[in-house]
Amino acid sequence: MLKIPPLSLYIHYPWCLKKCPYCDFNSHEGEIQSDYISALIKDLDGDLQYVQNRAIESIFIGGGTPSLMSAEDASYLLNGLKERLNFSDNVEITMEVNPGTFEAEKFTEFRSMGINRLSVGVQSFEDSQLKFLGRVHSSNEAVNAIIEAQRAGFTNINIDLMYGLNGQSVEMCIEDLNKAIELSPTHISFYQLTLEPNTLFSKFPPQLPSDEIIWEMGEKGAKLLNKKGFRQYEVSAYSSNPSLHNLNYWTFGDYIGIGAGAHGKITDMSSHQISRTLKPKSPNEYLLSIKQKKMISRKKIVDSLSFEFMLNSLRLIDGFDSGLFESRTGLSIESVRSQIKEAEKLNLLNISDNWIKPTKKGYSFLNELQEIFL
Repeated sequence: MLKIPPLSLYIHYPWCLKKCPYCDFNSHEGEIQSDYISALIKDLDGDLQYVQNRAIESIFIGGGTPSLMSAEDASYLLNGLKERLNFSDNVEITMEVNPGTFEAEKFTEFRSMGINRLSVGVQSFEDSQLKFLGRVHSSNEAVNAIIEAQRAGFTNINIDLMYGLNGQSVEMCIEDLNKAIELSPTHISFYQLTLEPNTLFSKFPPQLPSDEIIWEMGEKGAKLLNKKGFRQYEVSAYSSNPSLHNLNYWTFGDYIGIGAGAHGKITDMSSHQISRTLKPKSPNEYLLSIKQKKMISRKKIVDSLSFEFMLNSLRLIDGFDSGLFESRTGLSIESVRSQIKEAEKLNLLNISDNWIKPTKKGYSFLNELQEIFL
């Protein structure tokens, strides 16, 4: 039943101007090591065995703040990828952008070298909230960055926007969303601020709105986005033009991960096994491993395939076909039939022919739904 899935590439760029107090990503303040880009190429060389004659469907350059990268470094990186990989005709190449690092000339060059999608970390259009979140840009800089990106030729732009912020009302949340919509992005990631372990906000928790107010923000925000043509397709993703990279994650596709702390997921058709890969998290350890030509990728076989598949694919608001479960895991849908029936009895899943879809209740209690398959 197992079939080779589409393949994407994730590239991690770990440096940023300032560590935000809510951020639990592998990001670091400090001087950018000049040999990091060449290390990424060497890292990829070690992972070419995982390509298995597939074209790359999407590339996501995340961080950190990859928009700190110079045009010269970006060109070196993209050229190195093109020399080693076959890109699909409609390859989606996304770069994460901090509005505080936007330079019109540099982004024109990014666009000309093949980067065709931007994900702009706005988080809020309210200056007081940006200060609370530790962002290095103002509301005006965020607006100008998106306008300049469109002038540079980017027609596929995502805006990241948070809700449930300190002192934020439902009205303020909706005003933020309207400002984002007015900028005509193709995609909006609308997600709740959560206090993650090992962050400054976890150590010194801010006073956030009540659960009831946050729930109302999410409900009213989703209705507004759908009304304005931003259809929800995943927990926090709204677009009439869904991200190919996002969809590959949520449909349990494969991806190579290069860079400090980068994760990957690989299907090996020769052994019929699916594995997760992980690179050293510390940029210094990562660079040292590359220099010493050590085997830097930790690899672990996935032994709970049904749960891992459901952990991803149940995030899709439209659900999935049972055939996708079988082709991506190599398991029969009958192996999880009892769990599916249990979720259906609890009104967490809708089953229609071979189509499996979370109900509204299932989407509201997604963790509980996913845990049924654990």
